[in-house]
Formats: sequence, structure tokens, C-alpha cells
Amino acid sequence: MTRLEDPLDVGGVRVPNRLYRAPLLECAGNGPDAVDTLVADLEPAARAGAGLVCQGAAIVREEGGCAAPNMTSVADPSFVADLERLTDAVHAHGSKIAIQLEHGGLRSMETWHAAYRREHPTLQQLAVSRPPFPLRLLDRAGLLSYDAKVLSTAEVYDLAADFGRAAANAVDAGYDLVHLAGANMGIVHQFLSPFYNRRNDEFGDGVRFLEVVHDEIRDRVGDVPLATKVPTETEAPSFVRPRLTRGETVGVCRRLAEIGYDALAPVNGSVVWDMSIIRGAFPARAWRDGQFRDGYVETFGGRTRALLVALGNWIESRWYDFEPAWNAELCRDVRDAVDVPVLAEGGIRQRGQIDRLLGRDCDMVGMARPFYAEPELPARLLADENDESVAPQTRVVCENCNNCTVPQATGAPGICRTPAVLKRAGELRRQHAYDRD
Repeated sequence: MTRLEDPLDVGGVRVPNRLYRAPLLECAGNGPDAVDTLVADLEPAARAGAGLVCQGAAIVREEGGCAAPNMTSVADPSFVADLERLTDAVHAHGSKIAIQLEHGGLRSMETWHAAYRREHPTLQQLAVSRPPFPLRLLDRAGLLSYDAKVLSTAEVYDLAADFGRAAANAVDAGYDLVHLAGANMGIVHQFLSPFYNRRNDEFGDGVRFLEVVHDEIRDRVGDVPLATKVPTETEAPSFVRPRLTRGETVGVCRRLAEIGYDALAPVNGSVVWDMSIIRGAFPARAWRDGQFRDGYVETFGGRTRALLVALGNWIESRWYDFEPAWNAELCRDVRDAVDVPVLAEGGIRQRGQIDRLLGRDCDMVGMARPFYAEPELPARLLADENDESVAPQTRVVCENCNNCTVPQATGAPGICRTPAVLKRAGELRRQHAYDRD
């Protein structure tokens, strides 16, 4: 039986166990305190025993492409070189560290963040093809703002080269793995999606873009382990067509493994960034919180628009209810089709659940939002060497309330904001639940 404590080889790198901190928004930016912020956010997971720590999505260009405020760019080699302090801090605890690379494309802030658009009036979104008709309707309604720059073939190659350069910067700074943000409506997702991609050149086959990115990274840094998220779009409303089916996603994963990707993280989702990827309750506390009210107005361009976004959030919370391990079946299908490690995340909350997933549905399990409340969560889920005492019922304190996510639209840091959850985490800390020898 595969255990959480067992090591795993990913592209020639030995990860000491099969628990990873999945990518989150650290909101560190690129200012003078950025590296300190990242160390404070990520080192606790390594100290608590996570085999792999994934830094959240980092942008491959210096300007444009940020999907949320205060995302970190890794286009400047001098800035990335200072991130060696972060990789050293993680390595000191025996863990490995990955960096997730992204460009937001049509999901970038220049589309949806009203204040950012005013501050950057000349920025255009990068687009795989002309924005789909439903999104153009939202533009006409004034809820989004599209001034899309459809990439030429040469410009697609340039973008792939930016991914390669960013990966080289990261590997020089000591990162062990490179992880592409291949879902959640980023540019990689848009290449893979028939909803977005209607190109008539070689990149009309979205896997081709991932192949070119793979080659760019290999040319610059050799055999660094390379992973990517791979989306389905089965959670989109039934009238949305065309979209990625589960079978098509399995086929994409099979091709990526053949190209040379070393690990895959399949995820169910929609064609847009919505609550299908962060399932749970409507974050009522976050929307009511007075300290963020003016920020929501500034972000969404007025009180009426902020209320409409909140209403949409409420509707989505009813549509996409929380489901434990909601990507498990998709991961199992992919695992049966490829011979590289399959990473599962999304709704994994309990040790017994993890034990059932490993070796059947996936090779490694990741958690994201629970780390906001419990930065040292692995200490409670992992056994000491030769210790069988970790109870299957051990579970995270996260309640899937999503109050951590909405304030990030204003640039607020990703932290747990629910008193009952924080109280429980505090009780566990007083009981030394996060202590490790």
C-alpha cells in the first residue's frame, strides 16, 4: 500500500513524501519585502514536513498578465536571484520547492480590475483568439473590459520563450521543479480550450503551445522536472460549447506525458475562473467586512458592479457545492493512461481520505486553502518514521467558507479570516499539534 510518508521520484528528483502545499496566492509582489513575505508564507510548510512546497502563480513577464493584485513576476533575473533565500529556507528542512509559472491572458487584471485599468490604460490582454461571444457580451454590458491583442504565431513563440526564461531564472535560484499554471482560465488553459482557441495556425492544437514551452525550458535548463495542471471544462453550464470533455483531457495528458512532462495535475473546472475550482460556501463574512468594502468598489468599478459580482458569487456557491476530493475520478482516469506521477488536489481534507486516494487515484496529494489557517498543517497529517499512530480521522480545520479568497481581489493577503477556524487552529497549537522533532 502506498503511504503518504513514502518518497516519490518526479523527473529524477526525489521528493521525501507525497504531501505537497498546492499553489496559492501569496500576494507578495516584487517590492523590497517580497522575498521575506514568501519565506514567511512557504517555509512553515517545509518545516512541518511537506515533501513539496509550490510557490503560487508567478508571472513570466514584467508587465501585464497578472490575474490578481500583487502577484510576483519572475521576469527579472536580479529579483529572482534573491529568491535563493526562499529555496535555501525550504531545502534546510529537507523539502523540495516548485515554482508555478503563469500568464493570465484574458483573465488578466486589465480585463476585470477597474482601478488597474485606469492606472494602465495602454495595457491589452493577450488572447489566443478573439474573445468568445459570451465574454464579449459581458464587455458590452460593462462588467468586463476587453481590448484583446490576439497573438500572432511569432508572438506565441515569444511568449513560450518567456516561460523558458522565467524557468531558467527560477532554476538558477534553486527551485527543484517547474509547474505550469495550466488551468483556471490562464493563457495555457486558453490554448487548450476549444472555447477560446479558434486559431488556424499550428497553435490551433493547444498542446502544441505546451510542447514549445517544454522545449524552451529544456533548452535552457535541461532536465529540471516539469509539471502542469491540465483542465477539463465539464463544470461549465451545459449550454456552453465547445468545451473540453473528460476524455479529451485524458488525451491531452497522454500527449503531454509523451512530450516529456514529468507530472500532471488534472482538475475539473469551467471555462472561466469561478467557484468550480474553489468549491464551498458563499463567503458572506468577506463580502460584509467593512474594511474591504471600499476596495471592492474600487476593484469592480462601483457599488452596483460590486453587488453584481457578489450576487454571481452567491449563485456559483449554490451551483458548485463542496464535494470531497472532487478531482479524484479524473485523476484516476489520467493515472490509468500515463506513466508519470499524477497529482491530486481539490477538496482533500482528511488523512483517511488521502490514504484511499494514494496508489489508486493519484501518486501525490496537495492542499491549498487549508494552509491559510494551518501553515504547519503537514505536522498533523504525517507520521514520524515507523509511526502508525496518525489517525485516519485527522482532518484540517478549514471549513471551506472561502472568506480567505474574495478579499484578495482588493490586494489583501491570503489568510484565514474565520474566527471559529482560527480558534480551533489556536487550540491545536497550544496542544503542540504542530510540533515536530
